This record gives sequence, structure tokens and C-alpha cells, in this order.
Amino acid sequence: MSIMPRRRTPTYTPDSSDTLETSQPATTGHQRVLQGAARKAFRAVRSSAVNRFLPEPSVGSKNLAARIAWLEQTLAALPAGSRILDAGAGELQYKRFCDHLEYTSQDLGQYDGQGDQVGLHTLTWDNSKLDINSDITRIPVKNQSFDSIMCTEVLEHVPRPIDALKEFARIIRPGGLLIITTPVASLTHFAPFYYYNGYSRYFFETTLGELGFTDIKVEFNGNYFEAVAQELRRIDDVGKTYSPRAKRPNRSYSLAQRILLRRLDELSHFDDGSSELTAHGLHVTARNKHPSTGELQPPEGSRGDG
Repeated sequence: MSIMPRRRTPTYTPDSSDTLETSQPATTGHQRVLQGAARKAFRAVRSSAVNRFLPEPSVGSKNLAARIAWLEQTLAALPAGSRILDAGAGELQYKRFCDHLEYTSQDLGQYDGQGDQVGLHTLTWDNSKLDINSDITRIPVKNQSFDSIMCTEVLEHVPRPIDALKEFARIIRPGGLLIITTPVASLTHFAPFYYYNGYSRYFFETTLGELGFTDIKVEFNGNYFEAVAQELRRIDDVGKTYSPRAKRPNRSYSLAQRILLRRLDELSHFDDGSSELTAHGLHVTARNKHPSTGELQPPEGSRGDG
């Protein structure tokens, strides 16, 4: 799913480095067409030469693909016919990996794709397919209702994330698998339903342990160099929205960006633990050890979170 800035993208006046100089200005429509074709041809040759000698690396572009691959593999390992809750399911984008499971979706269901128009938004959003509309900290189901719970890229949108984890402990069966993904340091998105930039491994190791979960495993998605490369790739799109008077990037800038990406790709290839600084996100699994003693509290009149 592509997330684009909500603000209107301004128009630009081309920088002089983006035009071809001619000895005489164009005076006819035919000459202008020829000049336009020449510019396109020149840029195509320039781009081809750069791609040939400095091919663009993939560093900084694998965040979503890596998360999807991990989720697909993790969900595929769940026993066929077992019950799974997709908490904060949104548009049910990962339901396709749960065909062998008894799938239930839950979400607050208040995000409309536009929010308050601050930060990044999807522009459209469909809540019509949800099974349960509720606060993620007060899900109207009985104790130990699910064999597993999936919560992907949701907790940054929850005002009280520890309460959400407590609720998961209540409704998951003993031995059940909790599956979570979160960002480490995200940009503002889906505002005003946006409360945390991200989480650290220590948050999950500490909080899940205190809630009775065991076999807690936290994996990093990406590393420091991948995270820097991802933001480098976003610079122009962010600049169009938040620095509209800046000059349009010229070929020197594009070449410098390519060189930086190749350097980051090399550093990422030989990485030895930079994820301890930052990464794209976290992939977390944990087992529920103890039966819950909590009681169901229907979310009457409560404000939802997830």
C-alpha cells in the first residue's frame, strides 16, 4: 500500500541545468517539439549511462517486502483450523495468509484515509469488512478465545499500548502465539491516530515478560544503513510537499544520490550489528504461558484505540 503526503504537490520551474542551450530561441511550434524531443533523448541517454556504470542498488527499498515475507512464513506455520485474531486489522491486507485458519478481524474502524491531513495518509480507506469494531484494549470476546493473535504496524496508533498487550494476554489461549510488528522510528502517518514513532526490543522483552509471555523473540527488520537509505529515497517526495520553493533536483544531485545509495548498500552488505542503533522495524513473537484470570469488560461507550 502506497502512502502519499496529503498536501497538494506544487508545480516547479525547471532549473537551468535541466534545459539544453541552443544558439537561437525556438520561434515555431515545430521547433519547440524538436527541442522537447531532444531533451527527452538527452535525458534518456544520460539515465542509461548512469544505470550502466552505477546501477541502482536495492538498499532502503525492502522494508515492506521483508515484513510481508516474515508474516507469511510465520502465519503459514500455525496449525490449520486454529483461531487467529487480526488486531488492528485495517483493510485486512494479511487475511490472504490465513486461508488455513479461522480468521477474525478487529479494528477501531474510525480512520478514513484522510485523518487530520497532517503527515502521511492513504487518502482512501475501507473499514466495511471488519468483524469486530472496538477499542483494542476492550475487545468484546471471552477469555482465551484465540489460539494466536496478529498485530501488525498497529501499536504506534494505540494511546495505551501496554493495555492492548494486557488484553491480548486475556484473550489468547495458554501456549498461544502472539505475532507483532512495529516500526522503530516511523514518520507521522494516519494522524490523529498516531501516538508513538516506534518501539525498542526492550519494550517488548520487558512488557511481554511481565504479562506472562515466554519464548519472546525479537528480530530486526533492516539495519541502520537500510533505514538511512530509505529516508534518502524519500527526500524528493518530502521536499515537494514541505520545501516547495526549493530548486528541482538536477543531474548532479541524482548522481550524488546514486553514489550515496551504493555506499549504503555496501555498508549494509557487511553490516555487523548496526540494528542496535536503529532499523526499519521489529518482528516479535511470544507464547502465552499462563491462563488469564481477567474478566470480559464490554467496550460500552469507550473510545477506541486500534
